[in-house]
Amino acid sequence: MGRVLLKAAVMVLAVNVLFVAANPVPTLGRFSAYNVLFPGRERLPYGENPAAAYNLSLYSVEAMFASHTLSRPKPADEFRVLVLGDSSVWGILLRPEETLVGQLNAQGLRMSDGRRVRFYNLGYPTMSLLKDLLLLDDAMRYDPDLIVWLVTLESFEQGGQLDSAILQHNPERVRTLIAHYGLAQDPADPRLVTLSTWEKTLVGRRRDLADLLRLQYYGVLWAVTGIDQEYRDDYTPRAVDLPADESWRGFRPGALSADDLAFDVLSAGVARAGDVRVVLINEPMLLSDGENSDIRYNAFYPRWAYDVYREWLSAHAQAEGWALLDFWDALPEAECYTDSAVHLTPKCSARLAARVGAALFGG
Repeated sequence: MGRVLLKAAVMVLAVNVLFVAANPVPTLGRFSAYNVLFPGRERLPYGENPAAAYNLSLYSVEAMFASHTLSRPKPADEFRVLVLGDSSVWGILLRPEETLVGQLNAQGLRMSDGRRVRFYNLGYPTMSLLKDLLLLDDAMRYDPDLIVWLVTLESFEQGGQLDSAILQHNPERVRTLIAHYGLAQDPADPRLVTLSTWEKTLVGRRRDLADLLRLQYYGVLWAVTGIDQEYRDDYTPRAVDLPADESWRGFRPGALSADDLAFDVLSAGVARAGDVRVVLINEPMLLSDGENSDIRYNAFYPRWAYDVYREWLSAHAQAEGWALLDFWDALPEAECYTDSAVHLTPKCSARLAARVGAALFGG
């Protein structure tokens, strides 16, 4: 019995040592039943209540893209457009066909050479330009023809770039981006998760492996129901009456500088796109007419901070030759927004899609 236990212990140790050396999790993430046994997802996996959403948040960028319709082979007659952004692009409380991307695809746009314009939703529910860059860096291998990048001030603050869990749990990818593009972020930032040797073992990565399997399981339910998030009616509506607070992210009027905003990450994204055209869109937001609306536009932004951001964004776009559509006030009405100053209703999502489609392709 002692020899049997010893052999078993040696085998377990050997398996874990080999697992650490091989680091197979990224490779395993690329294997997916999506787009093979059941349909690919219309947006990247994200979910806080998997039992109701048939979806979950995980840290494997490889698995996220493998589950997406973008990973299918590109048809010869397709003009491929990637749409980046935050939760407003991903589509909180919107069904896939109601999102900006869903509404754009419903327009049936075509290029002058007959190619079908197909938009892909690469929004993800955290506000960080570095998160967008991480996703763009991986998405470039899918041969895009155009990149549309929706931004807002909240995604620019340098100190908050690494607050996103998807960045924190992909430290090597993040450090590579920081080094390659000379970004202002600290590669030794303690928010970046560095795994110990034990945490790299088969036992230590069991949660990551379980998430890969769970993503496949929820794909069956996604295929049957078309549900990929929890649709709640009891959400707290966006605020219209606002506090008399002039601060933004700890900055007071006159204290914010352009260096406090991640324009370097925006530049890196345009550089990563290479010869592929990038169109930046300053996304619409609620313009409150309630209490203290003379101080703040909405719960996110005091007027002074957002106004100077728009000035700097315009100046950078002009200096760098970036294509910029400033749609910040395109949908000002409170009725256009659900639980946030940037989350749109289906009707107003369609209005935004009409503006975006016309600006990009005429009509």
